[in-house]
Amino acid sequence: MTEDKSYYFCGIGGSGMLPLAMIVKAAGAQVAGSDRALDQGRLADKFRWLQDRGIKLFQQDGSGLGEGSQILIASAAIEETVPDVARATALGCKRMTRAELLAEHFNAMASSIAVGGTSGKSTVTGMIGWILTEAGRDPTIMNGAVMKNFANDDAPFTSSRVGRSALMVSEVDESDGSIALFHPEVAVLNNVSLDHKSLEELRILFGNFVAKSRHAIWNHDDAESQALMDGLVLPDSSSFGFLEGADYRAEHVEEKPLGSTFILRNGGTDHAVSLQVPGRHNIANALAAIAAGCAIGVPVATAISAIGTFQGLARRFDIVGSAGGVTVIDDFGHNPDKIAATLRTLKAFPGRVIAFFQPHGFGPIRKMGAELASVFAEYLDGDDRVILCDPVYFGGTVDRSLGSETIVNAINAAGGRAEYIPVREDCGDRMAELAESGDRIVIMGARDDTLHGFAESILAKSARK
Repeated sequence: MTEDKSYYFCGIGGSGMLPLAMIVKAAGAQVAGSDRALDQGRLADKFRWLQDRGIKLFQQDGSGLGEGSQILIASAAIEETVPDVARATALGCKRMTRAELLAEHFNAMASSIAVGGTSGKSTVTGMIGWILTEAGRDPTIMNGAVMKNFANDDAPFTSSRVGRSALMVSEVDESDGSIALFHPEVAVLNNVSLDHKSLEELRILFGNFVAKSRHAIWNHDDAESQALMDGLVLPDSSSFGFLEGADYRAEHVEEKPLGSTFILRNGGTDHAVSLQVPGRHNIANALAAIAAGCAIGVPVATAISAIGTFQGLARRFDIVGSAGGVTVIDDFGHNPDKIAATLRTLKAFPGRVIAFFQPHGFGPIRKMGAELASVFAEYLDGDDRVILCDPVYFGGTVDRSLGSETIVNAINAAGGRAEYIPVREDCGDRMAELAESGDRIVIMGARDDTLHGFAESILAKSARK
């Protein structure tokens, strides 16, 4: 499908672009690209790693596009004035979105699993990919986060894996509607809740998504998912959850600071399961992954054995380290559900929480700022603190009239203890000043790879106190 084609990725360092670039390059395509972060001198290690793998990188000034046969891969929302886009238009290059190219590759596979839902997509995709790999199925995996089980010193950016079989597992995105492009054999629906689109839009997108599959895996405990499934007639389906009636049900749960154990009940048979990733949300993720593996023919015992060695994803409750009695955690939480899951996990154990949140743009504040404030106010109490800096912003035209201070004001109005400090580095100084032995500092936000380095800097400051 991709042999003898030449793809040019505008924004090649992005969490969705980089793994896809590696997949199509392995399939025989020529791959080059540009990235605004490269021009700004950020994330040098990532771009050096791409270059070491034979991918040519250019400034985002149009200079990397020289022939009309090149195919420009760019976000659907990118502005026509971006030099790469303008140059591609002038040359008559075909243009595709990341999702269109991914769907083309995914739909050509003989066997496929797509993971959708508002939250947990990357983790469930990583879990399924690890189960399939351990089962000897040699899958191709497309993820939006680095999968720790596949990472090493020579391959630190393993958000994808290229297999030799005709089996692929990928997370699929509802935020831009591109989930409609995918035709999976097995469709996993983690949950349905407010994020980038209204619930009405999500119900249509997710309903159509599972309706196209041979086997649907769905969240029995999620009322929205339950309502969707009640209105569909499917060839086959399996549910997962904690409540009575789920086909893959977790019972006798024991949560631990860095993992959990539980009994999986399936078909009248009980299986002991142990996880290395914490939180009830990760138990639900594991149930979904085990169910998906079984739907594709992996024995349940094999799936359980594999899930017990799953190490998690970078920036998903990623423990950066401890110093001076203070533990620093890096997390991708950016919508109400994800943040709630992280805070629930933290509050299941003693110790004050200092939560830092960098909104992933001004648009999300307008769309779900009230819900975000409500989550922080609900789950954090007493001496817990919340600190917000300005939203991540790398340029472009966007309404910036509502900022982080609106979330802070709402948290404080609800009885929480929140502070707005515009500059992120100043937030780091404030957290280091506040931190005491026994505290957990959690860094939350999306669409900014520099957040992990920010978390490391706070750990270093804690060590110097």
